[in-house]
Order: sequence, then C-alpha cells, then structure tokens
Amino acid sequence: QVQLVESGGGLVQAGGSLRLSCAASGRTFSSYTIGWFCQAPGKEREFVAAISWSGRTSYTDSVKGRFTISRENAKNSVYLQMNSLKPEDTAVYYCAAKEGSGSRDSPTMYGYWGQGTQVTVSS
Repeated sequence: QVQLVESGGGLVQAGGSLRLSCAASGRTFSSYTIGWFCQAPGKEREFVAAISWSGRTSYTDSVKGRFTISRENAKNSVYLQMNSLKPEDTAVYYCAAKEGSGSRDSPTMYGYWGQGTQVTVSS
C-alpha cells in the first residue's frame, strides 16, 4: 500500500517555475515507478513524466527540456521541477504509483493516486 500527497502547485506567470512534490508513505516506496499526470477541465488525464525505481525517466514530448522529474527514496519523495511554464500547462497535477513492468504513460497502469494539486499559468 502506498499513500501519496502532492504539494507545490499555485499561480505563476508564463515563463515562471514551480516545483511539485509528491510525498509517499509505505516501506516499499523505492520499488515503485512514480508518474506525474495532468488533467485540464474537460480533458482526459494525460501523462507528463515518470521515474522508475532505478531512476530511469520518461517525459511526454511537450515538456521535454522544460520539466525534470527526480526522486529521493530516503525521503519517500518525488519531485517535478517545472520551468518555462506556459498557459497550456494549466491543469490539476497528480502523482501516481505503479508496481511491476508495463507502460509508464498509461493512467490505467497506476494503482495509487494522490489528490492532486492545481497549477495555473497566466499569460
């Protein structure tokens, strides 16, 4: 069992930065792949980035070069550094945890979810 809590969202101007945090409980946190997803009003939940237990990362094309995902297993935490933010990045951002292999960009592969944190980027 893993429980996830996101923080760090807020309102920022275009071009600004935010750092999202995902704090996890559970002794086996280090064995999970952690993903970040976003959901804008009226849209489906979309993959943003993921990091495996070994530190291997993946990103959706629209955030490559702007966002960085990292993890600190000793602190049971995963971070999403978001730079050069754009208005189209506005959404609720969720962290999620999955076990085992399989696609890292599909929300259906993740069994544990946080409550989400709002990110709003003004133009």
